[in-house]
Amino acid sequence: MKKIIGLVGETGSGKDIFCEYVKKRVSSIFIFRFSQPLTEALGIFFDDIKKEDQQWLVNNLRRRFGKNILGEAIKKKVKNIKKGLIILNGVRMLEEFNMIKNMGGKIIYITAPSELRWQRIRKRGEKKDDSSSYKNFLKLEKAECEILIPKMGKRSDFKIENSGSKEDFYKKIKEILKQIK
Repeated sequence: MKKIIGLVGETGSGKDIFCEYVKKRVSSIFIFRFSQPLTEALGIFFDDIKKEDQQWLVNNLRRRFGKNILGEAIKKKVKNIKKGLIILNGVRMLEEFNMIKNMGGKIIYITAPSELRWQRIRKRGEKKDDSSSYKNFLKLEKAECEILIPKMGKRSDFKIENSGSKEDFYKKIKEILKQIK
């Protein structure tokens, strides 16, 4: 049997850390990021990927093909998995949220204060613009594909406030996983 978890959370809230933690503890696990098709497409043209470029690309794809274009791509991958835990990381649109719920999945909202999240992304350096100013970070948070996150968080099945230590975060993850199994 397969179980599906959708992760909703602002940039730098801890979604990837959640995935890493669970991956080490669950043997049959599949992790998909909604942003992966964007990263792959931009990677064809550029060595350094910026969040700003991902936002531009997804907005144009959604205008042309519908708001659930990334959800449809993920759904194709999930369709053939018969058993295991499936984590869909980076839910950004209500259509993606609803798709996961319609597939019987649970939604986990991971959040933290904006300044803490900004500090985290500056340290990780995943995208070219991760080292930008706090002012620019807040500007990116107002993008079309980011503004629905807190609203979806209110409708999620579980919420994790990730503003403490990693050990505290791991405890919260463990408790939620017990409830989902």
